[in-house]
Amino acid sequence: MRKRIRKILVTGGAGFIGSEFVRQAVKGGLEVTVIDKLTYAGDLRRLKGIPLRFHKADICDKKAIELVIKRRNPDTIVNFAAESHVDRSILKPQDFIATNVTGTQVLLDAAKKHAVGLFCQISTDEIYGDIKKGEFTEKSPLNPSSPYAVSKAAADLLVSSYIRTYATPAIIVRPSNNYGPWQYPEKLIPLAILKILRKEKVPIYAQGKNVREWLYVEDCVRGILQILRKGKSGSAYNLGSGQEMQNIEVVRLLLKEMNVSQSLIEFVKDRPGHDIRYRLNSDKLRDEIGWRPKVEFKDGIKYTVKWGVLHKDWLLSKWSGISWLYRKR
Repeated sequence: MRKRIRKILVTGGAGFIGSEFVRQAVKGGLEVTVIDKLTYAGDLRRLKGIPLRFHKADICDKKAIELVIKRRNPDTIVNFAAESHVDRSILKPQDFIATNVTGTQVLLDAAKKHAVGLFCQISTDEIYGDIKKGEFTEKSPLNPSSPYAVSKAAADLLVSSYIRTYATPAIIVRPSNNYGPWQYPEKLIPLAILKILRKEKVPIYAQGKNVREWLYVEDCVRGILQILRKGKSGSAYNLGSGQEMQNIEVVRLLLKEMNVSQSLIEFVKDRPGHDIRYRLNSDKLRDEIGWRPKVEFKDGIKYTVKWGVLHKDWLLSKWSGISWLYRKR
C-alpha cells in the first residue's frame, strides 16, 4: 500500500490546469514544489501568494530534474508539463515530441532512480482520436489524429511500459476538454472571450459542429487529487464531465452571456485532421473513486466569463502571443 501523500512535485505548475492543481493541493495541506519552463503558456501570476517552492527548469533537462528531486525528495510527481495546442503542433510537431515524449521519459527515469512513491501522468481524451457515437473507455485503442495527440499517446505508452518493465508505481489520468479561469487564450473559450473583449470576430472552424466534452478546471483537479489518494497504481482513468456541446453552441452561449451580437461569429477554414467528437466513459472513476463533477457547463461559463471580464488586462496582455495564429484565414 502506498504511503500517504505529503510532498508533491508538480511539473507545469505555472500553467492553466497545473496552477489550479497547486492551489487545491496547498489548500489541502500538501507541500508543493513546482517545476516550470515558463514558456508562453506559463505565468507565475497564476501562483501569486501561494506558499510553494519554485524551480524554473525544462523537464527535458535530466540534470536539472534530478537535482530538484534529490533536493526536495517528493513522494509524488504529477506531470502537467506539456505543449498542448493542436494548431501549434501542426506547425511545429518537433516541439511536442521533445517536451511531451522525451520530457516524460526524463521524469520517469528520475522517478525510478530516486524511488518516488507515485508518478501521475496527466494525459488527454485526444489520445483516443474521435468517435461519432458512443464513448471511449480506458480499454479503447489509442488512435490519435494530431501531432499533439500522438505525442500524448506516446507518453501514455511510455508510462505503461515503465509500469510493466520496471514496476514503476504510476497512474495515467485522461481528462476531457478543460475550461475556466486563467486559461491561456489560444483555446476556444478564452479566445472567444478575448475576441469579444477586443470587439472582434470570433473564429470558428468549418461550421462549428465539432463536439467536445467540457470539464470545469476545478472539477478536473478535484478528480486528479482523489485519484492520487484512492486510485490503483498501474491504472488509467478517464476524467470526463458527461457534458458535451458543439463548438458553435459554446460560442453562441458566450456571446449571449456577454450580451453581444451573434454576428461576431466568423466561420474559418477548418483545421487539418480536425477530430469530430470526443466523449469519455468515466464509470471507472465514479465507481472506484467516487468522483462526480459539481459544476454544470452553463454555470461554469458564467464563472469563466465573469473572471475574464474582471481580468481583462491579463487576457489582453496575451494577444501578442497568439495573434499570428488567428489572423483571418
